[in-house]
Amino acid sequence: MQRDIEAVLIDRHAIARRIGELAQTIVRDLAPGTSSADDAHPVITLVPVLTGSIIFVSDLIRHMPLRMQIRLISITSYPGASTSSQGAKLRGGLTSLPESLAGAHVLLIDDILDSGKTLTLACEEIAKRGPASVKTCVLLRKQRPEAAKFPVDYVCFDIPDKFVVGYGLDCNDYYRNLPDIVTLRPEVLARLAAEAASP
Repeated sequence: MQRDIEAVLIDRHAIARRIGELAQTIVRDLAPGTSSADDAHPVITLVPVLTGSIIFVSDLIRHMPLRMQIRLISITSYPGASTSSQGAKLRGGLTSLPESLAGAHVLLIDDILDSGKTLTLACEEIAKRGPASVKTCVLLRKQRPEAAKFPVDYVCFDIPDKFVVGYGLDCNDYYRNLPDIVTLRPEVLARLAAEAASP
């Protein structure tokens, strides 16, 4: 895999430092207004968007000493080796949102914000369930007009408008396990696109 990398955009150490900082901010924001007299119910509901956010979420929550529940939502927007969003579609089979989120303070977490379509769809699905509040958090926000227009509460990193993989992000389901966020060599992207297109 290392031979496929063109450049490291954000290394693992910078990711770890920034996630610790971001978690502190989130805890300060969410903890005061989410206390519950009923200790049987979690006060925070995290909703990670599968599959790209799983590594980000697993590291983030270890810095968040709050009572929380995790509910999953699965949305596909980069099928196969696509390097741009193909439109967001809900994948109900992997989604574990309950019928009601009444009273829940939801933190929706995604890996990357580029077109805003994934977060828009996820927010719509959460809003149907009547939460007390919804905040959004992304690992990466691309420097492009559509992303700049979308209101997001927490951003780990702003990045150039480039296709990236690693730290949970993939191309044709590969590279999620890379510890850094990287770009791939053009010939590698072309090869993966050809593999994804072949029957």
